[in-house]
Amino acid sequence: MTSLADDGADRASPPASPQAPTPAQAPTPAGLAALVGDSEALDLTRQARALVLGQVAKRVVGQDAVVDLLLTSLFAGGHALSIGVPGLAKTTLIHTLAETMQLKFGRVQFTPDLMPSDVTGTEVLEEERATGHRAYKFIPGPVFAHILLADEINRTPPKTQAALLQAMQEKQVTAGGVSYALEEPFLVLATQNPIEQHGTYPLPEAQLDRFLLAVHFDYPSYEDELEIVRRTTGVHQPVIEPVLTREQVLRIQQLVRAVPVADHVLRYAVRLVRATRPDDEACPATLRPLFAYGASPRASQCLILASKARAVLRGRTTVSLDDVRALAVATIAHRVVPSFRAEAEGLDGRKLVERVLQAVASAPEA
Repeated sequence: MTSLADDGADRASPPASPQAPTPAQAPTPAGLAALVGDSEALDLTRQARALVLGQVAKRVVGQDAVVDLLLTSLFAGGHALSIGVPGLAKTTLIHTLAETMQLKFGRVQFTPDLMPSDVTGTEVLEEERATGHRAYKFIPGPVFAHILLADEINRTPPKTQAALLQAMQEKQVTAGGVSYALEEPFLVLATQNPIEQHGTYPLPEAQLDRFLLAVHFDYPSYEDELEIVRRTTGVHQPVIEPVLTREQVLRIQQLVRAVPVADHVLRYAVRLVRATRPDDEACPATLRPLFAYGASPRASQCLILASKARAVLRGRTTVSLDDVRALAVATIAHRVVPSFRAEAEGLDGRKLVERVLQAVASAPEA
């Protein structure tokens, strides 16, 4: 086998996908209604949350809230961006979460010299020794997985970061003019060090918008840090057991999609997002100078979808205003651009969305 280009070589006709995926059959409207009333599926989700938290706790201390957000992202069928300084167990947590599920796991360590083909895959020239016939063959990259850990995604240039855009949005990869489908479920769990640190590249807004949630890791408490040091400096290595199958994950994702949302909850979520747009009448006058750009309609979609997943994880088939409020910061903050005035006042996206929550909560509905 050789990777040398040869204009005279044939391009082999590839299959629709190198993994020959079998996408989950989309339920009919009647099937969706039945799914919402399926107590077995709801029980499965509750048990899955408890089992996953139990397995992760064997290796990671004091991050139940973060695990909950990552599960919300998984069951909503969206991607998650984990943000925090080095040493807060971002990579360990994601790797452990993947181990709790019988899903194919892929990992890419992003570096400044990483090429797009290192993520998506590349074509090589393959020669049959018997006949001498040569043809191009696509070798899939690590993106062909159910859960992809994009470690330190902001340490690679925008060209390579953009290699994930099509996969994240369309769940397929194009190489040599041929599109290859990614098998469901497909989830990118990326880690990011703060942009102020040396040797990082800001993620473009188009890519940030592809992440359903942005999850921020904080420093552990004193007691948690004591337990972390105690566990990780000994000889004991905890064994993580898979507690969820691919079929179960897909079933929960279908249940999340089937959950109905009341009109007043939909209106509240849309009002929150529109309140981040400085030119929109929904944006409070006191906040308009603090936003350079607001969140797009995708933020409204993601906020409702994540709220559905949060409700299901808590054993409910109805979405409440509290679900929307609980996820507003994680869903919207990374999609807004603070103005120079906001930055001068030390206000980032999260603090701005918190102000929006306070303002919209007390404002009369249009």
